[in-house]
Amino acid sequence: MSDDPTSHQPGDSRTEPAPESADVAFIGLGVMGYPMAGHLAASGHRVAVFNRTASVTQRWCGEHPGRVATTPADAASGAEFVFMCVGADDDVRAVTYGDDGALGAMSEGTVLVDHTTASADLARELAAACAKRGVGFVDAPVSGGEAGAQGGVLTVMCGGTDEHFERARPVMDAYARAVTLIGGAGAGQLTKMVNQICIAGLVQALSEGLEFGRRAGLDLDAVLNTIAQGAAGSWQMSNRGTTMKADEFDFGFAVDWMRKDLGIVLAEAQRNGAPLPVTSLVDQFYKRVQELGGGRWDTSSLIALLRPLEAR
Repeated sequence: MSDDPTSHQPGDSRTEPAPESADVAFIGLGVMGYPMAGHLAASGHRVAVFNRTASVTQRWCGEHPGRVATTPADAASGAEFVFMCVGADDDVRAVTYGDDGALGAMSEGTVLVDHTTASADLARELAAACAKRGVGFVDAPVSGGEAGAQGGVLTVMCGGTDEHFERARPVMDAYARAVTLIGGAGAGQLTKMVNQICIAGLVQALSEGLEFGRRAGLDLDAVLNTIAQGAAGSWQMSNRGTTMKADEFDFGFAVDWMRKDLGIVLAEAQRNGAPLPVTSLVDQFYKRVQELGGGRWDTSSLIALLRPLEAR
């Protein structure tokens, strides 16, 4: 495999013709998986879906063409590609292994793609387990949040072999604007950790900047419109600045999920020796948000910790 990441953006000059429809399974119909599976169905793929809460599966099949599966194994039976997007390492293992797990029902030559944000160790474990059965594996966590999933414009960061990536990539294009192979198994998860490290620092800095501006008596709308066009501009500023100013947090990527992700990041950093002083501090700030009852608030809610009680 080349040392350079292999990147593909649907719609660019390298885009291939739309792939023929495939038999696919999607396991995990949460806020991300639900619309991702919908894009697969809308792209003409034959989709079998499984979710731990059966009513969600039924609702999805009421909105999209597809088959209700009663177990992960049932969903994976006959599928050329099996996609998963569940909660954490143990959730992935629960839907992959065992008599009802997806892997046991997958045929040689099929590909398992895990979109869960999980540990790099789990990705390597799954790659080895799949290899024993002659099944391909790609760890493929995503970035873009619920809005990106609904709009079909996710960024997908992948780890695996060139062969398995290239086979799965055209199918992933259904819900992605960029799909990139970073390296071998686990590289996708490690890249997602870099992503979360960067987001944590950006959101804290944006929170501090906005609160500074508020206390200085500035017109924050004018401030945001101005600095977003300069070196301080970011996705977080453009998409969260206005809602942060208004103390609106009942949407987006939940603090509980971010703390789960940062726990994975900090555990990996402890192993590889990377110093993460800011990330460690922001993780504790998110813990304080949870203690305020904001576990389901958007990650931009860090600004709430900077406001005096009377201003919240």
